[in-house]
Amino acid sequence: MAALAGSYSMPLIGVSIFIAALTYTTYKLLSSYVHKWFQMKPIPGLEGTYPFIGNALQFETNAGDFFKQIVEYTTEYSNAPLLKFWLGTLPFLVLFHAETVEHWAKVASAEKDADSHLPLLHPDGLLGGDERADRDPGGEAKQDGREGMSDIISRRQRTPWFWFGFVYNYFGEGREHDKILKILHSFTYNVIHERSENIQYNESDSDSDQGTKKRRAFLDMLLKATYEDGNKMTHQDIQEEVDTFMFEGHDTTAAAMNWVLHLLGSHPEAQSKVQQELQEVFGTSDRPVNTEDLKKLRYLDCVIKEALRLFPSVPFFGRNLGEDCHINGFKVPKGANAVVVTYALHRDPRYFPDPEEFRPERFLPENSTGRPPYAYVPFSAGLRNCIGQRFAMMEEKVVLSTILRNFNVEACQTREELRPLGELILRPEKGIWIKLEKRLHKD
Repeated sequence: MAALAGSYSMPLIGVSIFIAALTYTTYKLLSSYVHKWFQMKPIPGLEGTYPFIGNALQFETNAGDFFKQIVEYTTEYSNAPLLKFWLGTLPFLVLFHAETVEHWAKVASAEKDADSHLPLLHPDGLLGGDERADRDPGGEAKQDGREGMSDIISRRQRTPWFWFGFVYNYFGEGREHDKILKILHSFTYNVIHERSENIQYNESDSDSDQGTKKRRAFLDMLLKATYEDGNKMTHQDIQEEVDTFMFEGHDTTAAAMNWVLHLLGSHPEAQSKVQQELQEVFGTSDRPVNTEDLKKLRYLDCVIKEALRLFPSVPFFGRNLGEDCHINGFKVPKGANAVVVTYALHRDPRYFPDPEEFRPERFLPENSTGRPPYAYVPFSAGLRNCIGQRFAMMEEKVVLSTILRNFNVEACQTREELRPLGELILRPEKGIWIKLEKRLHKD
């Protein structure tokens, strides 16, 4: 009888421990949620907020409708110092005023990326691809895969019940998400592995390149870099950096250049000014662009900046607040997510009169005086702003100047026909169509 009782006691103890752990975890989560709910109650928020569900049922599932809805909320609450909404049990602050973004930036050192809190916002979400991409590198298949991943990530952002990994993997698109990431990670892994072998081979040849000083590639520096304690970067650390440079800077610059070409094709007077500047710098020469040329392309620089104002490549970005803080007079608890809506921020009529108008002259030095630095943040803001922003501007100038030296551009759509989709990258719903006409006489 004692043996029989003992055989039942072990499973009962295990079940009891599990129930106790589940109860404690639920209590902690519930108490944290209730604490945030009451602490953030003074902050203006959307109507129709329900406990545990928040405002999730109010948001549209279609990407275009969702983005339009967010922009409409920023207009409706334009006089409010902050805007709050809840997705499930997670609070979000929407920031779209320069002074509010500046307050947020002051506590940036205490922040961490939102992706460390929400797996759906992980940068890997930008590394989309599909099996066809292996057979067609750089072709349409790879682009379709990236856009497909963007769709997957943005859909998950709008459906809080899929934020839980178990639910997403078994009832959502988790497996497809992981499949695509595996393909892209294998690509960057092979790049790192091959370069590592080349470095080892070159270092073993003591007679090669003696007395010469070679510029080291970025990847070479990563492979040889060490931390302060003397340890080298792990393969995962290196791969994360390579992922960032090889993929995250691709779609953003491509999207920005698409918007520039549409805007110039819709405004022939601005296009004429750009081509006049190109004529002054290059004449009738077909020589490649160099760094000195880029410094002289001041009006093209204004055009790119104005395009990024109207259509920022990343329409909003988020951070998870790492400690309690005050933003614009309101106390915000640790764990809240701050979302800066650059698309709305850049349309503040106080700093950009007639904000929907395309006016590159806004960014001439004499017209930028007195404008708050946080009124225009196309490359994010704070300590975690885009590491490649200067490179992105140089890249866009090189590509756009090359196109405009050889072609006249005409837009085939009106601004109203380009319905922006506010996903990970700001894209028009049905793409951008332009007409290129060869410039026979560069005058």
